[in-house]
Amino acid sequence: MTTTTIPLFLEDLKPGLKFTSRSYALSTEDIVAFAEQYDPQPFHLSEEGGRNSLFKGLAASGWHTAAVAMRLLTESVPIAGGLIGAGLEKLSWFQPVRPNDSLYVETEVLSVRESKSKPYQGLARMKQTAYNQRHEAVLEFTSTIVVPKGP
Repeated sequence: MTTTTIPLFLEDLKPGLKFTSRSYALSTEDIVAFAEQYDPQPFHLSEEGGRNSLFKGLAASGWHTAAVAMRLLTESVPIAGGLIGAGLEKLSWFQPVRPNDSLYVETEVLSVRESKSKPYQGLARMKQTAYNQRHEAVLEFTSTIVVPKGP
């Protein structure tokens, strides 16, 4: 596991390198506020609305879970110039996130390659997995990001 705030360049990334984020707790109010604005379905808006769904209770929107995971990713993987997406290969949700769940993200570098057409940058393919406080995977996505070469 790596923890650093020093900006990372392409040369710093190697397959197998891992990063772990801090934890982030979601409250009932957070879940409902996100749902009201972006995903207003009954199972995201109230415990009662969720009780009659396949979730059997209030569940955070999958997009809320993804947004929290992205926040944690940007804090824990300090790529120079920011995390610039070049593609999303896979996005899977495994189980609902509930009020008071605390999420953290583990990121693993899968591959790194230099750009053939842009000599000042390359691409890194990474797998991000969000876990709850019981270390149960709730979300996983594999993405490719643009990474500058060092000065």
